[in-house]
Amino acid sequence: MAPAVIFMVVLFAYPLFYNIWMSVTDFRVATFLTGVAPFVGLENYIDLLRNRTFYGALGLTAVFTALSIAGQMTIGMLLALFFWRSFPLNSTMRALLLAPWLLPLVVSSSVWQWMFAQDYGVINYLLLKLGLIDHKIPWLVDPTNALVAVILTNIWIGIPFSLAVFHSGLQALPRELLEAAELDGAGPVQRFFRIILPLLRPLTAIVFVLSVTYTVKVFDLIYVLTGGGPADATQTLAIFSFKLSFKLFDFGHGAAVGNVLVVISLVFAFFYIRSFRRQLESDPT
Repeated sequence: MAPAVIFMVVLFAYPLFYNIWMSVTDFRVATFLTGVAPFVGLENYIDLLRNRTFYGALGLTAVFTALSIAGQMTIGMLLALFFWRSFPLNSTMRALLLAPWLLPLVVSSSVWQWMFAQDYGVINYLLLKLGLIDHKIPWLVDPTNALVAVILTNIWIGIPFSLAVFHSGLQALPRELLEAAELDGAGPVQRFFRIILPLLRPLTAIVFVLSVTYTVKVFDLIYVLTGGGPADATQTLAIFSFKLSFKLFDFGHGAAVGNVLVVISLVFAFFYIRSFRRQLESDPT
């Protein structure tokens, strides 16, 4: 077990411990030279609780995560139901839909930044051609539109994960149960809500928890698209932590915000493990 233990200690335990230590000290740029960081206890966390920017970032993180997960899981489920049927080029189309999941986030974000450009972006061009708008929308420079833009981009990136998991779950469902329900007169909507969705409930819980754990700490996508702006309209906790640490060089408060993200992720990780354990207990095979 030594290699696994060394791997966990070096790449997980030590960085986590170091981040916790930074969050309870007055860690500045000079600390890298002197090695001295005065211990301040919970002062950095108390300062965060008094900081309106922290609450704004926390609220934006909640909104960004909730809307992203709702869009990803809803569209992913609809696509999984669509591809559940057998038709020509089914596998090819599913493979193409996995592209957002395979591309590096920086590349995807850069492409969407170009697409959302006000003057030459393809999104405004198509909306104008379709007559849905009468003037170009400043997607990335207007506070409200910028938040919508980053959420839409994150939904696009997260759809393949939900699609892949839900499609695998649908493939494992007992066809005879659905056929019996259809013979009894149950329509497509009834079969979905009365049979399919309850059978996929453990899988749905796992997808939800994993998606939240991933989305709550999204950084590169937002940083490339908006940098947290305009006017902090897209400044989530991850962006706030980065700005504190690498723009204001206040590493102590930045580490404290990072630890808040760790706690949020651990809470959802706990529910993920609990859901996974319940699934194993209900289906030991």
